[in-house]
Amino acid sequence: MYNNLSQRLADTIIKRYPEADLYPYRSWSYPQGYLLIGMIKLWNATGNIRYRDYIYTFCKAHVSADGSILGFTGCSMDDMMAGAVLAWMYEQTGEERYAAACRRIYNAFQDYPRTREGGFLHNRTEYPGEMWVDGVFMGQMFYCRYGRVFHEPACFDETKRQLELIYYYCHTHGGMLVHAYSEDSRAVWAGKDGRSECVWSEGLGWYALILTEVLGNVPQERGAWQTACRQLKALLAGLLAMQDEKTGLWYQIVDRPDHPDNWCDTSGSAMFTYAFAYALQHGLVIDAAYKKCAGRGYEALLKRAVMNENGLIDVYGACEGLCVQKCFDDYIRYPQKVNAQEAVCGCLWAAVASEFHV
Repeated sequence: MYNNLSQRLADTIIKRYPEADLYPYRSWSYPQGYLLIGMIKLWNATGNIRYRDYIYTFCKAHVSADGSILGFTGCSMDDMMAGAVLAWMYEQTGEERYAAACRRIYNAFQDYPRTREGGFLHNRTEYPGEMWVDGVFMGQMFYCRYGRVFHEPACFDETKRQLELIYYYCHTHGGMLVHAYSEDSRAVWAGKDGRSECVWSEGLGWYALILTEVLGNVPQERGAWQTACRQLKALLAGLLAMQDEKTGLWYQIVDRPDHPDNWCDTSGSAMFTYAFAYALQHGLVIDAAYKKCAGRGYEALLKRAVMNENGLIDVYGACEGLCVQKCFDDYIRYPQKVNAQEAVCGCLWAAVASEFHV
């Protein structure tokens, strides 16, 4: 039995879901991508072949010899995200089927609907005119990797464009973004400016994570890297002020910590903890306050991810991923669930970054 959270949590996941296909909510979607990128980070840190083989099994099961992908439709940003794992698989194996699979996903972006300014919509047919912070993570996790692995520098320009647009549409204050923007007036949650009302922790967490992933995949001289660096520094400065003094976590609605009905969210807190750890390791922030913040975040997660009577890790204090909500009350009243899929993955990422170098 390992003493660190990252490996205990990874082993719990593998025991509960012997194949990543079984991880909620369907066999090919963003949860698999989120989970397996976390496993890649853990494999890189530990060299434990069990984690590598878990990823390999998923990729081999989903990609045929001609590069067709079981379960892939390209209908939404959520559907694109697991392609990031296939780009990694091609790097590991050099097998042409994974390159062909990545080209299929890349090609799905080429006719994908956008806002008038060019932001990718969250879905091809549902949620017309809506760009979500979630979708920037889902789409650009693949897109910036495709640019790096397949030497397509135009991908980096697209990534820069998406980061700038979501910031333009959704930035509110302190580097923080509201959940979404709609140019379609039928969106019931959109204000007169097209923005949603709330800074939802998990949504802001997706944004924090994609900024770190862009920094890790895009050459430093590219504009996308510089944009991500600037936005991440602004975000971390804002989050530093919003960390709960008592728990070390962040609230479900990040910028309303004093509201009596608000509650501390494990999922977003794990994402933020990862982002702080990444920024510290790579010298993007150096102030001691950031180091203290990252350490407090990790310690708080250790209290939310606890071993049960069966020796498995249960993660508390989060809800399942949710669509854009109309108001504050809708976000905070959304039911919490033990082992919410995003919170489990977020804790894995945060634990790897807190215990190793990413």
